[in-house]
Amino acid sequence: MKGLLFGYVVRAYVRYTLGILAGVVAVFLVVDFVDRAKAYGGEGWVWDVLKLYGYKALVTVQQLGPAALLLAAGTTVSALRKKGEVTALRALTFGPAALYLPVGLCALVACLGLVLFDETVAARAGRRVDEITTQRFNKWGDWRLYYTPKQWFRRGDNIFFLRGGDAQEGFENVSIFTLTPEFKLRRRVDAGRMRSLEGNRWEMTDVVERTFTDDGRTTVQQQPSAEYELGVGATTFRIRPGRPEQMRLGELRDQIAARAEVGLATRGFQLAWHNRFAYALSGLPAALLAVGLALRTNRRGHLTAAVVEGLLIAVAMWGLMVVSRTLVLTERLAPSVAAWMPTALLTLAAGALWLRREGLLHLPRRRNAAK
Repeated sequence: MKGLLFGYVVRAYVRYTLGILAGVVAVFLVVDFVDRAKAYGGEGWVWDVLKLYGYKALVTVQQLGPAALLLAAGTTVSALRKKGEVTALRALTFGPAALYLPVGLCALVACLGLVLFDETVAARAGRRVDEITTQRFNKWGDWRLYYTPKQWFRRGDNIFFLRGGDAQEGFENVSIFTLTPEFKLRRRVDAGRMRSLEGNRWEMTDVVERTFTDDGRTTVQQQPSAEYELGVGATTFRIRPGRPEQMRLGELRDQIAARAEVGLATRGFQLAWHNRFAYALSGLPAALLAVGLALRTNRRGHLTAAVVEGLLIAVAMWGLMVVSRTLVLTERLAPSVAAWMPTALLTLAAGALWLRREGLLHLPRRRNAAK
């Protein structure tokens, strides 16, 4: 009996999850296309738009997956209540666990699947969306913010201004500023080209070296080529352009270490690393919270209430994530706290609802205004 009931709830929840996810993804893509339709044109634009929205659909599945798990959980339990099946379960002495367990198990599997989907599919699809949007339809948006090569780096007392090139082929039109502990300029080296030799040694060509003394004098030395020990190797400048959300976990980890080494901001990359897990896993406590809300004894308008409550929770969590991201980028909140805060709050809310239903948590009742 328990096995049949478990399978019945699982099938209902999976059916509602797939249906709701397909619906919200379709609505999002239609609205997005209507909003951007004027930007699409040129020869063969229909095929390019189809490819673009195919990749956007993959990204949207990952973005709206937790919300779909939330809405489907409330809808599943509400549909069972509307048909009187929850009352029948109580008559057969089945407790709330008969609904919590199958929904929670399915949500957990789906959340882990979303983590894997984001790592292997959605991140790559996001890069393709940016490529098609910029290269084919010439819409740049904030593309330059993430893809413009970094030119300024700091390591120890040296500040590097690398105007062109890369660590593998060498840098062109280079300036290196050496500072004193008092943040005064001690030396400036300009070179037409700089390439890595071995370890931390670099060869520079067309070199102009200026040295500044404490008494204000400046000496200038020009050399066709020279070698310098700069305290950094070629791997130090392995800075990769791109959105952190579109990088795999290994790439994020490498970029966090590389950027920290040369004095670049890392908080956005740390937030993306934590969100790779936290955002997808938020679907589990969200689904359990929706089950608890749908099982309230004074619940009315079951299906409508489930949808409204689910949307309100999703909007609240989205707003919290936006505010948290802003606080992270302005260095007012740790990336790990910002990433896991929505999941933690959903877990606390779902746990409190369960404890209250079991009579283990008593909340103060509102006083009658007439007294």
